[in-house]
Parts: sequence; structure tokens; C-alpha cells
Amino acid sequence: MSSAVPIDLFVEDHAHEALLVPLIRRIASEEGVDVVLRVRSARGGHGRAIEEFRVYQRLLEKGAILNSPPALIVVGIDGNCVTFAKKRCEIQGATQTAFRDRAVAACPDPHIERWFLADPESFHEVVGHRPTVGSKKCARDHYKQLLGQAVRDGGHPTTLGGIEFADELVDRMDLYRAGKADGSFKAFVEDLRAKLRGMVRGEGIDAA
Repeated sequence: MSSAVPIDLFVEDHAHEALLVPLIRRIASEEGVDVVLRVRSARGGHGRAIEEFRVYQRLLEKGAILNSPPALIVVGIDGNCVTFAKKRCEIQGATQTAFRDRAVAACPDPHIERWFLADPESFHEVVGHRPTVGSKKCARDHYKQLLGQAVRDGGHPTTLGGIEFADELVDRMDLYRAGKADGSFKAFVEDLRAKLRGMVRGEGIDAA
């Protein structure tokens, strides 16, 4: 196996970081790619994540970042019922031409907490309660409340609102099943897999 591939992460908040870090690691492992994740922005909401992503690209172009440049850059912002496709376009619009082939958009629609709940079967295995997710709802904090309630119904204190289960949920999640239930989740997983596979084919990264 070659040396670890750097992937930089720009996200809205801690919930995005908690889920995307183990999810990226799992997908990379399944594709036989050893990665090192560098969280560049994980606080301050959607606007800050996009702005720090823009600034970071300018610094990369100037050679002002001392450590190795990223092989991929994952940018995660909520769809907020605008649709994940439009939010993905927003990320693409913030991506400079030099980095277009490295950027991967993660746009949970409408909110990241829905991705925690995307596979109710594995959620039940981890938490002890099978949530009823239902059709997509745009109400603010709906999925945050649903996640917290599902954790309470599983007999756990909601120390961090449910995101404390992120590592276990990602480990047990059926990604195909979750993708069938949530199109924004499927889009992210497929895009990340495609880019990782392209790296293996085109840049000589050894498969496991």
C-alpha cells in the first residue's frame, strides 16, 4: 500500500464532521485506499464552510499551505430543502477550475441528521430502536428532534443529540439500503467512490 492519501474536509458543524469522517474512511477502505483526513472547517455553519473553502483554494494556488496538497476535498453543507442538486451546484460554483476534479460535495437533504437515520435497520441494531423516518420534511430541526427521540426511545441519554453514535452507525450501515432511502446520501457515496477509483486507476494507488 502506498502512503496515505490526504483528504481535506470542510463542513458546517460537528454533526457533519461526526458522520462524514467515519463514512469517508469506510468508503476509502472499501476501495482499498489508505487516507488521512484533515478537518479544515467544522464550525460556523454553511456560509463559513464555503468561505473557508474559497480561501483555502487561494492559499493552495499561492503555495501558502505547507503540508501536502489534498488529493480530494470534501465539502459538506445541508440541502435545507433547496435540494441537494442545487447545493451541489453551489459548491461547484465555489470551486476553482484547478480543483474541480478533486472536489466532492456532501449535501444532506434537508439536514445531516436524516443521514444518521437513513438505514433504520442498522440504526436499530446500534441504538435499540427502529425510527420511522417517513417522507422528507423541511421543518427546521425536524430530523434533529427525530434523531434525539430515537436515541431516547432506545434507552440512552441524548448526550450529544445522537451524533455520539456516528462511528457505530457508519460501521453497521448498509450503504446500498441507505442510498435507496435517501438520494442525497447515494449521490455522495457514488461520487466519492468514483473519485477514489479514478485515483487508483490513474495515479497508481495500490489496491488492498
